[in-house]
Amino acid sequence: MVQETVGGTDGDMTDTHHYDLIVIGGGPAGQGAAEFAALARRRTLVIEHKVLGGLVVTTGGGPTKTLREAALHLTGFRYRALYGLTEQPDIGMAVERTRARTRKVSSAMQNFTESVFVDKLGVDVVYGSASLGPKRTVIVTPREGSETKLVFSAQKILIATGSHAFHPTNIPFDDPDIFDSEELPKLKRVPKSVLVIGGGSIGCEFASIFTAFGIPVTVVQSGEHLLSTMDSEMSRLLCKVFENQGMRIVLGTKVRGTGRVNGELQVTLETDEVLRPDIVLFATGRTVNTEGLGLDAAGVKLNARGMIQVDSHFQTSVEGIYAAGDVIAPSLASVSMEQGRVAACHALGLGFKGKLDPLSVSAVYSVPELAGVGLTEDNAKEQGIQYEVGRCNFGEIPRGLISGDSDGILKLIFNRQDRSLLGVHILGDIASELIALGQATIHNSGTIDVFNNLTFATPTYTMAYKYAAFDGFKRLASGGSPPTKS
Repeated sequence: MVQETVGGTDGDMTDTHHYDLIVIGGGPAGQGAAEFAALARRRTLVIEHKVLGGLVVTTGGGPTKTLREAALHLTGFRYRALYGLTEQPDIGMAVERTRARTRKVSSAMQNFTESVFVDKLGVDVVYGSASLGPKRTVIVTPREGSETKLVFSAQKILIATGSHAFHPTNIPFDDPDIFDSEELPKLKRVPKSVLVIGGGSIGCEFASIFTAFGIPVTVVQSGEHLLSTMDSEMSRLLCKVFENQGMRIVLGTKVRGTGRVNGELQVTLETDEVLRPDIVLFATGRTVNTEGLGLDAAGVKLNARGMIQVDSHFQTSVEGIYAAGDVIAPSLASVSMEQGRVAACHALGLGFKGKLDPLSVSAVYSVPELAGVGLTEDNAKEQGIQYEVGRCNFGEIPRGLISGDSDGILKLIFNRQDRSLLGVHILGDIASELIALGQATIHNSGTIDVFNNLTFATPTYTMAYKYAAFDGFKRLASGGSPPTKS
């Protein structure tokens, strides 16, 4: 049910409604916690400030992936040249239909998510702003309607308020042509050119979408690689693919300042280069949502980066109060959801999930996709591991030849002594789905022999695992010198 008017006023904190678990925030972490609490038939309340599902159903997650899929299908990007098609698509029509498709998917996801919380899970939902009160109470200022504050109490509380786009202080975000990732989907026109500041997952995904529409894109990244947490070889390969697609990639520099000169938008880099894009997207990180929660008064400690400090069970410095999701460190929605589940299990004494999976997958939905799990080659070098690598280019397997995905590559990192799989990194079509086989193999302490022993359907991309393993065996047999620590 959705709560309308419950509780007391500022002067009367005794009239409360009691729950086993109160979840502040209905995004992925909150949903994960509510699922497990409901499964155990515990009375649960979810307090949401905006929309149940969070960014996953509004401006990130599902909607941005829909933008990507629609752009690829409507423009024929990457496949026009493959089939000798020279006629350019109607970009204006493609953009409008992409927007319409994205709005439809976003609305459907929001409706579905609300039905999950209310109908499937049977949790109570209140819309408004929450703050921690005394004696494990939560005070809610309703989003609309009654001015009476609502007061609830609970055995345990989970804070899952998420994050928002980081705004550098030297950037005038009030300029109508400067956007963050949450505001960009509201853009109503087709830009003539785009400058993307930030070479992380959000920046690469939006850069790919604009490039698919044939819009000139420049990406500026302060680090020496795009996607700095991914395997550096794969990041370099993605950079080359982007450049072959027509993007300009500028690495190793930052933005010094942004402003208007004679009405023209200008962005000055630390290299003194001045760029004049039509619009700018800043995608340089996220900031946690802790304002107004009353954390100091409640005794909930923050770490040096301003994020809520938690232990391995996601309990804060205050017993009975937990935190999960972006509010403890911005991460993938899938990781946030698992954190919420672990927190709920510990808080309510459930036996479903005792700890967080230490082997989470990273996936970037650029064009092409990039995904990884386990150790990168850089990690293996830093740790002094005697490792070997096996690779398979998609252009060398039937499925890659059929699809024209000649840029794709699957890379295995394994221990040279016992052939145990340490990491898998994939650039190419459906990399985000292919990576699961590597994740499962590492989870089960498997070796690259697993891929030799399995019989895969053909033509499929999964065959790349087998040929990458064969390449690894060949390298072992050649007896090359072991890799050295960088």
